[in-house]
Amino acid sequence: MSGGAAAKPRLASVLQFVALLVVVCVMYVATRAVPHAEGAAGVITAVGFLLLSGMLASEVLGLLGLPHLTGYLLAGAVAGPQVLHLVDEHAVERLSPANTLALSLIALAGGAELRVDLLKSVLRSLVYSTVVQMVLGVVATAIAFLTVARFLPFTGGLGRTQLVGIAILWGTLAVCRSPSATLGIFAQLRPDGPVARFALAFVMSSDVVVAMLLTAAIALTRPLIEPSAVLSLTDFKELGHEMLGSIALGTTLGLALTAYLWIIGSQLLVVLIAIGFGLTEGLHYLRFEPLLAFMVAGFVVANFSDQGEKLLHSIDRAGNVVYVVFFATAGAHLDLVLVKDLWPIALYLCGIRIAVIFVSHRISSRLGGDEPVVRRWGWSSLVSQAGLTIGMAVLIERSFPTFGAGFRSLAIANVAVNELIGPILFKIVLDRVGETGKGAVEKSFHDAEGVAVRAVAKEAESGPAPA
Repeated sequence: MSGGAAAKPRLASVLQFVALLVVVCVMYVATRAVPHAEGAAGVITAVGFLLLSGMLASEVLGLLGLPHLTGYLLAGAVAGPQVLHLVDEHAVERLSPANTLALSLIALAGGAELRVDLLKSVLRSLVYSTVVQMVLGVVATAIAFLTVARFLPFTGGLGRTQLVGIAILWGTLAVCRSPSATLGIFAQLRPDGPVARFALAFVMSSDVVVAMLLTAAIALTRPLIEPSAVLSLTDFKELGHEMLGSIALGTTLGLALTAYLWIIGSQLLVVLIAIGFGLTEGLHYLRFEPLLAFMVAGFVVANFSDQGEKLLHSIDRAGNVVYVVFFATAGAHLDLVLVKDLWPIALYLCGIRIAVIFVSHRISSRLGGDEPVVRRWGWSSLVSQAGLTIGMAVLIERSFPTFGAGFRSLAIANVAVNELIGPILFKIVLDRVGETGKGAVEKSFHDAEGVAVRAVAKEAESGPAPA
């Protein structure tokens, strides 16, 4: 019996691997036969291929203990313009609306996962971690950047003061995390425990802090990088407008979603897609931060109503497809040629960043009085970087066009490394500490308990059965 049971997963894995090879071969022949398929047909073909290959690759790599995100990323990277060219640059760019939808769903889910009781339970740890990680992270990674600045092509001819300003910007970029990778791991593993709760609370809440920190860093370093510039309070005024406006609009959206879930409750998937596309563009036009607004909306629904589980269930239904396309597209976006050119410096900076994360977490965990398991393993959730970091690098490029392109290229090379290492490391730790799957088990238990309680109550209301 056990031999037959073990043979079935092996057979299924072989079949999935064969199916992946067949899909890649068919796509390879099709792209060579019709090399310039553009328009809607090309985009639809790219979406279908990334979905199928990403899901098959994630299942095959799952046998090695790797997270599904790694399969999606590798499928996109191999199929993208840099390797097999099964998905060209045009199709990748046309898939950007899927990324917009994915980020909005990620932010909504992240806010809905942040319960008040969770934040209260880790508040002390959260405060110490945020302060220590930000301060030590910025300083240490900025110093590491200065040690290799003379080897970078975009820093040639710059003075020491200018290099210090650029290093501060790099340090700010280094403390950015990846909510998308964290929630992707949560969607696959359904973990619950001290490490998972710390990771969720810290990664999701640090987004707001990093956004404010970047705006402040740009304003403070501009006089260092551009001698003719002066420190302006306009940037801080715009930051306050952006943060307060995003929170206000997110609260309004959360109340509206709560009312819709309570009164109507159907076709929520269509509503989420409309919100993800339409509101994101509107918020960008109004110069507000969509991720913060959606996160606040999810927080409001989950903490000030009983509709949080319904919202999360609908997001999961949509996310099963959107997340695959999002991470596969991220893999296709990776500039592997650039990573090849900058890999020694990228690996050095990534190694320093991971070491700083480890040391900073040990210090903050001791100060915050964390549980031993969090003190030992909580740092593993802080390595991943993804789209948010690239977005910050683009903002720096726009603010400082003289060196911004090279800065962004180095940031992308570092993101490529962290994007591959981080999810694998976090999954290994969750498996090691035994938190994988506990969220799903406990939720099922509470759901079953709720059904039993309702059944007993209904029986009590109806009175004893007739003899």
